[in-house]
Amino acid sequence: MSIQLPAPTHRKRVVPQAELEAASILKLGEDQNTHTLSISEARLVINKVIENKRRGGKKYDESEKPEEMVPDTWDNWAMVFLFAISLADKRVAKYPNRNLTRTLDYLETFSRFKDEENIKAVERLLNSHTELEMFERSQLGSLCCDNAEEAKSLIPSLQSKISDMDLQELLDELTKLRNFVD
Repeated sequence: MSIQLPAPTHRKRVVPQAELEAASILKLGEDQNTHTLSISEARLVINKVIENKRRGGKKYDESEKPEEMVPDTWDNWAMVFLFAISLADKRVAKYPNRNLTRTLDYLETFSRFKDEENIKAVERLLNSHTELEMFERSQLGSLCCDNAEEAKSLIPSLQSKISDMDLQELLDELTKLRNFVD
């Protein structure tokens, strides 16, 4: 007697065009040098965008050139995000408010740094370690590992880039900047 299984309810996994992985050697393809944000930075930027929209801030439309928007400051990051949101608004998902609420809840829950001043200090601290890829820096800022061993097990590409002693010093500095009060 053969039991017939129902059809799968999940989408088929799209096979990547190039080999992408975040292992002992980072292989991020075209995103290798893309600026990445930690969860705390993403929370700050999205909250700034929402605040700007609530105050009736400037709208960004498709006539502006995003390639000219160089996100080197928080104001520029907010500008790029507003541009992206304005484009997304035109192709908005079925339940945009629910998606935004869920995203904000996630970012609020997992954001390790809450104050803008601390987030900027973390960014400066991590950016001073130019031997690390941007992806690794944002991961360190999001994960806030307790020790070098934990960091290297979660971010294997750190193994050959930074000594345990230097990494532990960096992690200790990050811990000093954390907000432990909810």
